[in-house]
Amino acid sequence: MSKGFTRKRWSEWAQQTVFVGPGLIAFILIVLAPFVMGFYYMFTEWDGINIGDAKWTGMRNLTKIFTDDERFWDAFLFTLKFTIAGVLITNLTAFLLALMLSRNLKSRNVLRTIFFLPNVIGGLLLGYIWYFIFVRGFAAIGEATGIGFFNLQWLGTPNTAFWGIVIVFVWQTAGYMMIIYIAAMIGVPKDLIEAAKIDGAGMWQMLRSVTIPLIMPAITICLFLTTSNAFKMFDLNLSLTSGGPGNATESIALNIYREALGYSRYGLGTAKAMIFFLGVALITVTQVWITKKQEVEA
Repeated sequence: MSKGFTRKRWSEWAQQTVFVGPGLIAFILIVLAPFVMGFYYMFTEWDGINIGDAKWTGMRNLTKIFTDDERFWDAFLFTLKFTIAGVLITNLTAFLLALMLSRNLKSRNVLRTIFFLPNVIGGLLLGYIWYFIFVRGFAAIGEATGIGFFNLQWLGTPNTAFWGIVIVFVWQTAGYMMIIYIAAMIGVPKDLIEAAKIDGAGMWQMLRSVTIPLIMPAITICLFLTTSNAFKMFDLNLSLTSGGPGNATESIALNIYREALGYSRYGLGTAKAMIFFLGVALITVTQVWITKKQEVEA
């Protein structure tokens, strides 16, 4: 009995090691180890090339960031404004699309595919495509039609460049969030919907009292994904405006990239990255905690 039990346990351990081990090792080497090392390098002065050249500087990097790095905080403010606009517009757009495409439309599968496709395109490629649209396509349409909307310098001024990035972010992300909302809406019990209709509930009442409360888990997921993606936005920022005009549309991710790899101040860049990580973690955990409290069971 004891030998059989021991053999069974060893067999289970062997199976877990074979199937989980490679993934765990890869996670430790690629994600966990660099993350832990980052906590050391944030207190050093290092060019990011020779490990032996890293000099311990204590709190100097953090002091510089909080007292003498206005550009970083400008990037933080831009990222915060972009995140608020991007999250709200993306989720509202995705929710409305899901509401429309969860109905019995003949072309709903085709439309779902069309709206989801932008999410498949890589961020850099998508950014360069939209750069051409903003600079060449809109200009051509503006000349042909005389409509002022298309004649704006979309990537040439801080305000229009900001909304240009928001437009592309929403265009890329809304389709993916739409699929999550559709899956949640399909899962709403039909008997509750029928009962609400019998009680005389209108479309708005049904949406507010039945649909939204029951799809709160999906709302939690979508808000988390869009918030984290908006804060980490880098590829669209680089390909569309490269932080311009000036540094008006420089995101935190782009600021960290330039600090570490552009100016070879890897220690300072790592310190910014750690502050960025803690800030995003705090915001996303708070958002999940708030929306989780609103979830109900069918």
